[in-house]
Amino acid sequence: MEKYKKYILTGSVVLVAIILVFIKYWDYVVNPWTRDGQVRAEVIQITPRVSGPIVNLPIKDNQFVKAGDILFEIDPRTYEASLAQAKAQLDETGNDVGALEKEVESAKAAVDVSRANIQQVESSMKELDSEIATNKAEYERQKILLPKGSTSQKAVDQAQTSYEVSIEQKRGAEAQLRQAQASVRESEAALAKARASLGQLGENNAQIRASIAAVRTAELNLEFTKVKAPVDGYITNLNLRLGSQTVANQAALALVDINSYWIVGFFRETLIGDMESGNQAIVTLMSYSDTPLHGYIESIGWGISQQDGSTGFELLPEVSPTFEWIRLAQRVPVRVHLTDVPEHIKLRVGTTCSVLVKTGTSN
Repeated sequence: MEKYKKYILTGSVVLVAIILVFIKYWDYVVNPWTRDGQVRAEVIQITPRVSGPIVNLPIKDNQFVKAGDILFEIDPRTYEASLAQAKAQLDETGNDVGALEKEVESAKAAVDVSRANIQQVESSMKELDSEIATNKAEYERQKILLPKGSTSQKAVDQAQTSYEVSIEQKRGAEAQLRQAQASVRESEAALAKARASLGQLGENNAQIRASIAAVRTAELNLEFTKVKAPVDGYITNLNLRLGSQTVANQAALALVDINSYWIVGFFRETLIGDMESGNQAIVTLMSYSDTPLHGYIESIGWGISQQDGSTGFELLPEVSPTFEWIRLAQRVPVRVHLTDVPEHIKLRVGTTCSVLVKTGTSN
């Protein structure tokens, strides 16, 4: 009996080991796991909007900053001068526009005067027409009366003279009317030109708006000399120094957004078939191996870069040699969102971790 106990015990141990191996393998198949994971975060490239030397640098490398904190200041004197010049230009433009408004008023008054002159001449012409008709009738009457001896030659001559004078006066009035009409056209042309030069009135005037925009641009450029943190995060790889020349639209330093951390696990393509967004995940950081972190799959990558077929030497396709009997599974990135990170854990971009995904689960 003692002899069989030994076999039974050995067999039991082997059976338990086989069961444990099977359970472990099944758990691995059902719940994929990879050691190829990395901590990622949004890294913001702090880019100045204006150029100039740095005159204030209150930050240090790897320092924590809050949104709105000043990262560095660019020499503001050039931009202060530009702002003063823009304001002076705005004042000058205001004066020019005021002068143009006066010119428009003057041209409008000239048009009104010319039109009034036309009305006056036309009224005079109506009076002259009446006077001509009266003088003509008197002249005709005097000519009829002269042969009868009822008037004198002198009276006839006076009537004729009055008639001819009134005709000449009308001709003069007609000339005045033509001159007044020409004056109106000239005044209207001058008014149109003055209005075109002026544009719209008030702050809607194009010259005023352009000057106001120039002032606003100068104000913004002056504000841009103070470069501030857009988010809470850590300064990293700081290479700036006092006096360093910054160039507009060129990145000057990097800021890691502490509110944007996520995990990327690179799983073999044979393991992602049962994965889906929302599956629970357990992340174990190499630097904090005793504190697993919990999260869930946020998304699964839809493509990876292919090297074979890319352009190589002499523009020929570059194809890596492979063994026909070995097919290596590609790695597909799986993005994991962390739901709870203890305070004592410091996430750092690029550090490695292990990722376990529990398929069939979701938040």
